[in-house]
Amino acid sequence: MKLKVHSSGLTVTFLLVALLFVPGCQRKAEFKKAESQIVPVKVVKAGLKDIYKTLDYIGDIKAQEEAVVYPKASGKIINKVKEDGRFVEKGEVIAYIDRDEVGLQFEKLPVTSPLKGVVGRFYVDIGSNVTPQTAIALVVDMDNVKIALNIPEKYLPDISLNQVADIYVDAYPEERFTGTVTKISPVFDLDTRTAPIKITIDNKGHRLKSGMFARVSLITKEIKGAILVLKEAVMGKEPDLYVYTVEDNMAILKRIKVGIRQNGYFEVKEGLKQGDMVVIMGQQMLKDGAKVKME
Repeated sequence: MKLKVHSSGLTVTFLLVALLFVPGCQRKAEFKKAESQIVPVKVVKAGLKDIYKTLDYIGDIKAQEEAVVYPKASGKIINKVKEDGRFVEKGEVIAYIDRDEVGLQFEKLPVTSPLKGVVGRFYVDIGSNVTPQTAIALVVDMDNVKIALNIPEKYLPDISLNQVADIYVDAYPEERFTGTVTKISPVFDLDTRTAPIKITIDNKGHRLKSGMFARVSLITKEIKGAILVLKEAVMGKEPDLYVYTVEDNMAILKRIKVGIRQNGYFEVKEGLKQGDMVVIMGQQMLKDGAKVKME
């Protein structure tokens, strides 16, 4: 017995399967396309924070007062009463000199400190021959330290006595020290068009050492409760700056006006309000009204 296959029946069956399969594929493709159009972004809430406008400089820390000690006569160092780092009062003996000569005998000569402070360094050892021109030691008053800066003429109107300065040193990278402007020279240097100023820092614990390298930020303006955004969020070029915010999973382009810039943040004077969710990553793929997914 022979079986007969009707090709028309098979054709109808394949058509029905194809009709059912194609819409399903189209729906999957449309879903994937719609899903791919949702841009993943990272956002940060715009908050209120104090911000400062600063003038930033570098300088060297010096003792408030320091003096090099010289002997009053020639001789040989026979005794060091004080060592490096030891405290001394003004007039206190730090070393003795033997002035004995052939045929003559003298009492040992004291070498005294000209100021109250700390022996910063001895330049000679026991047995060294010295003269009145020989530097014996350095004595420093470290209760306060100072930094001398030269301020360009155009910035001098922003500087005033008792103005606060933030001081940073590599020895204490996470710590901020506070100083104040204690001297402003009334005379400009004609070659550099700068005016010398002095910043004084309380150093009762003697943690800051003479010779340390310091970074100085002079605070010239303070704004309390400013709206801040990370600089990574800001796009465009001034005066046409903008950011993207997210509302109901949609990107909203907002033009902004900025003010002070400090430590990676911008003060936003116009265009944002407290609590706005600002895009800080992924904004390069956005356009106004784009669908987004916050991560």
